[in-house]
Amino acid sequence: MRIFVTGASGWVGSAVVPELIGAGHQVLGLARSDSSATAVAAAGAEVLRGDLDDLDALRAGAADCDGVVHLAFIHDFTRFEASVQADARAIETLAAALEDTGKPLVVTAGTAAVPGRVATEHDTSAPGSPAAGRDANAEAALDSAARGVRPSVVRLPRTVHGDGDHGFIAQLVTAARDKGISGYVGDGTGRWPAVHVRDAARLYRLALEQAPAASVLHAVADEGVPVREIAEVIGRHLGLPTASVPAEDFGFLGRILAVDQPASSALTRELLGWRPSEPGLIEDLDKGHYFA
Repeated sequence: MRIFVTGASGWVGSAVVPELIGAGHQVLGLARSDSSATAVAAAGAEVLRGDLDDLDALRAGAADCDGVVHLAFIHDFTRFEASVQADARAIETLAAALEDTGKPLVVTAGTAAVPGRVATEHDTSAPGSPAAGRDANAEAALDSAARGVRPSVVRLPRTVHGDGDHGFIAQLVTAARDKGISGYVGDGTGRWPAVHVRDAARLYRLALEQAPAASVLHAVADEGVPVREIAEVIGRHLGLPTASVPAEDFGFLGRILAVDQPASSALTRELLGWRPSEPGLIEDLDKGHYFA
């Protein structure tokens, strides 16, 4: 198949593109800058210049391909609602371009936090939570099944880790270096689900190729790693003490660290036969690339 990928040069996209090409697919990657275009071309994909606000480019890319993987998101947490709204417009544009074709549309959201238990594919985020807006966008994508599209949503956990990651784990490493202490919030028993970026990429491919319409999928390998354990590994590698610190010391990230949010992927594994095979989060941290 010929697949249109938004966010093709991003952290997850840079793993999804070679995964798709390696499986025999052709990729048309959206690129908003010269550097992104260079990275997409170097990965073996064709380049379409544009960004999430360029709805004509999104429409053309989707119409020209046999399916879409939508990964792009504006990660500006100071204007998060605006980012969610841009995502909603992009999803509606992509779905409209695929209407009555039966082609797959794979979109991205995050795993939910459910008080007192492990979240499953049946759960959604609490109203008003930071993830609720993206959940609503994902639901809108799933609703396109009634319009002749084969939509699915891949929910990513709090950390998609691997060599080259600049996300939450890398931010925790930077914060530890800056403050001279590897911190966690509260008693550190809150749990983060996690997945290696290459395992996540394989799930996106399986969703594209096999997922029934309106499937909700969890890209979760580690069901829940205690944040204190993460902090202890970071502290050991940096030679720093580990301790509880106020949530506000982490800024926006503090709100996420303070929540216990384990998630399961049992239903996803049963549906698609997805089996994570890459290193788990703690093993990956111990490889040392986050501290180079």
